[in-house]
Amino acid sequence: MLGLEYILGLYNMQHIELAEKLGIKKQNINLWIKGKQNIPKKYLPVLEELFGIDKEYFIKELTEIEKLEIQKEKLKKDLKPVIKNHEQQFMIGEINDLVEVPIYDKEEMNAIERNIEKAKLVSRFKEALDIVDNNPYMDTYKLIIELLEKVQHEVVLHKTIEALAHYYEVLPDWVVSEPEQEEFEEEIFEVFDDHNF
Repeated sequence: MLGLEYILGLYNMQHIELAEKLGIKKQNINLWIKGKQNIPKKYLPVLEELFGIDKEYFIKELTEIEKLEIQKEKLKKDLKPVIKNHEQQFMIGEINDLVEVPIYDKEEMNAIERNIEKAKLVSRFKEALDIVDNNPYMDTYKLIIELLEKVQHEVVLHKTIEALAHYYEVLPDWVVSEPEQEEFEEEIFEVFDDHNF
């Protein structure tokens, strides 16, 4: 779905209404949405200003993450949330460092932030599955899903995953969830060493 169509639906705006705001015919909007005509560049800054959304979103096919980002911008515009405080989180991936994550006074904003984070995780998990066409670790991925579905609340799962992240240097040593984690990791690393892992 082209971004313009998604944004118009989200804002509950009819083609005729947008056409009037842009001073053009409704047929032009229809042609843009059907992909039969590109949105002229002169209208992109106007659309950006009108909706408060980056002009690039209007002219492309949107991913699920981009749709959530657009919803977030609409919520910001509608709710005018205030950042109550910031929470420090270790960001794994491109940054690999502590980042300040805003905590809003409106739960809808915090919920959309969580949904965006979940969508990014799902996307990364899918990419990990697609690294190799005939992935030899498919059974391991199935087990990971089973564990997440059935025992995601269990402490041993979290401690073991964090230990593996330290062991393979995905997490730096200074990022530790709780004091007992270090003792747990010392013991589990001894097992790894005993078995020459």
